Amino acid sequence: MVLALLVGGAVVALVVVGLFVFGLRRRLIQRSGGTFDCSLRWDPPPSESEPSGKGWVYGVARYNGDRVEWFRVFSYAPRPRRILERASIEVLERRTPKGEEELALLSDAVVLACRHGGTRLELAMSDDALTGFLAWLEAAPPGQRVNVA
Repeated sequence: MVLALLVGGAVVALVVVGLFVFGLRRRLIQRSGGTFDCSLRWDPPPSESEPSGKGWVYGVARYNGDRVEWFRVFSYAPRPRRILERASIEVLERRTPKGEEELALLSDAVVLACRHGGTRLELAMSDDALTGFLAWLEAAPPGQRVNVA
């Protein structure tokens, strides 16, 4: 009986510590400001008539100079999972979520199809975050190429 209580207590303590570290990580990411909720789909299948909800990962993006750092929300990693350089981002199209995507993304999300280097990607964010993202792209220093559709 005592052993079962000790094991149960240890499991509860590990869960509490895990949740605390999880929340602390998010707080540290957002500490410097300039963050927004942003789902990412890396290298989606080209030209889907009815896009599936597969491949979308919920995350937090943070502006850091001439790049956007993207962190997975459900992760303990302290480093960004993806780094998008402003000069390498080319906006291809803007659209609303379709089909199964509506279930995979936040309710007010707008999907922005982009190319970063040679890789296609899709970002889903709120309309306000999209306005800020496009303004950040267009605010590139003089002489940098910006491709916003």
